[in-house]
Amino acid sequence: MSETRVVIDPVSRVEGHGKVTLLVNDAGIVTQARLHIVEFRGFEKFIQGRPYWELPMVVQRLCGICPVSHHLVAAKAIDQIVGVTALSAPALKLRRLMHFAQVLQSHALHFFHLASPDLLFGFQSPVEQRNIVAVIKQQPQIAIKGVKIRKFGQQILEAISGKRIHGMAAIPGGMNAPLTPEKIQPFKQDVQQIIDWCEETVKLSRQLTDQNRDFHLQFGLIESPFMGLVGKNGELELYDGNLRVIDARGNILQDQFPCDQYPQLIQEQVKSWSYMKFPFLTQLGSEQGWYRVGPLARINLCDFIPTPRAEQARQQFRQYAGAPAHSPLLFHWARMIEALHCAEAIADLLADPDLLSTDLQRSGIKQKEGIGVIEAPRGTLFHHYQIDAEDRVTMANLIVSTTSNNQAMNDTIRKVAQQHLDGQTLTPELLNLVEVAIRAYDPCLSCATHAVGKMPLQLLLQTESGNSLDQLTRHTDGHISR
Repeated sequence: MSETRVVIDPVSRVEGHGKVTLLVNDAGIVTQARLHIVEFRGFEKFIQGRPYWELPMVVQRLCGICPVSHHLVAAKAIDQIVGVTALSAPALKLRRLMHFAQVLQSHALHFFHLASPDLLFGFQSPVEQRNIVAVIKQQPQIAIKGVKIRKFGQQILEAISGKRIHGMAAIPGGMNAPLTPEKIQPFKQDVQQIIDWCEETVKLSRQLTDQNRDFHLQFGLIESPFMGLVGKNGELELYDGNLRVIDARGNILQDQFPCDQYPQLIQEQVKSWSYMKFPFLTQLGSEQGWYRVGPLARINLCDFIPTPRAEQARQQFRQYAGAPAHSPLLFHWARMIEALHCAEAIADLLADPDLLSTDLQRSGIKQKEGIGVIEAPRGTLFHHYQIDAEDRVTMANLIVSTTSNNQAMNDTIRKVAQQHLDGQTLTPELLNLVEVAIRAYDPCLSCATHAVGKMPLQLLLQTESGNSLDQLTRHTDGHISR
């Protein structure tokens, strides 16, 4: 039986460049889907030889969307290298405040700017309507909330680190400066409004799911294990904690697994057609051990959320979607539950006088290795470093969130294509539905963002010998030609 290959290149409304190929047999059935990451970053190599104390500054250049996640997780690893097992309470609270603000602004960016055009107008709406400009024109109140929620998070980051993007705050063993009452006061005035808007967006997420419940719960449906951090009592934990893994039925496979032993928990595969690795759970093997991370994973994993409104939202989500929930489109709803939690946690921290303290740094006996793990907006993030006697990095291993979701995204794409690809006929709707499946995971493919609505995209249907059977092209002005 001969097979045909469909190519989607590049993928739009995600952070970075990717390409999708679909392999279709004579019966029109999609037998394989591959999300290719076609750009090479090389951070694990070029930071070798650098002094370890530079890492929190350097590695945040991986990303313009979630630089704080890389900044803080590198700092956690460096804390271990300088022998600090526990930060001072003020330093820890400042880092937590920074992290909550980062997750809040990142979730707002994805939900309102990248995902809302599909959610509000429908996944098969006209292409000229599927962008943030249309949201601003047709749903201005929703768009304004999104802009202001993200701005609030970015302003907190600026207050702590000096810049909204790529600021410096975390240092080995602590933080470099406290906040002041003058910096804190404006946030105290605005935070309740941010909480209310996040809660309204959680309700909107449910309403949008209700409008087409069957589609939302079945679109690209796959089942998998989930992995993420939890606190010592099983609560949702974004900055610290230990690892928990559940299987596709919700049974706990690992609980309170120490982060510094992660090499025993997961392994990584390399495949020739992508620069992104394929992690898997060691105990389940490479074929069955792939897993998912991120907002949906964290909502599925935790026993409770330690802020009241978000916890109520979590309980309603689980009653609606099941436990564990598997549909990729439910990532959007889960993402805004987390945003609500972050807003509530920020409100609590803003009232804490420790944010003004100058007791910000600890020291200890230097070590040769450090492992940092944090829950980035997109999921569990690992930074692992080793240094030599001259304090230079000799080894670096980074497992980013999108890498952990790699196989899941491939399987979701295949499922969507099987559900919607009509033989050898390509349609603009199919092109967008494949992207919808990828966007649900909020992947950061090359840690860079493209202008929404400006990226050309080509969908090709080819035989294995390279003969072109059909082609669709979306041009930079948004129109589609065959």
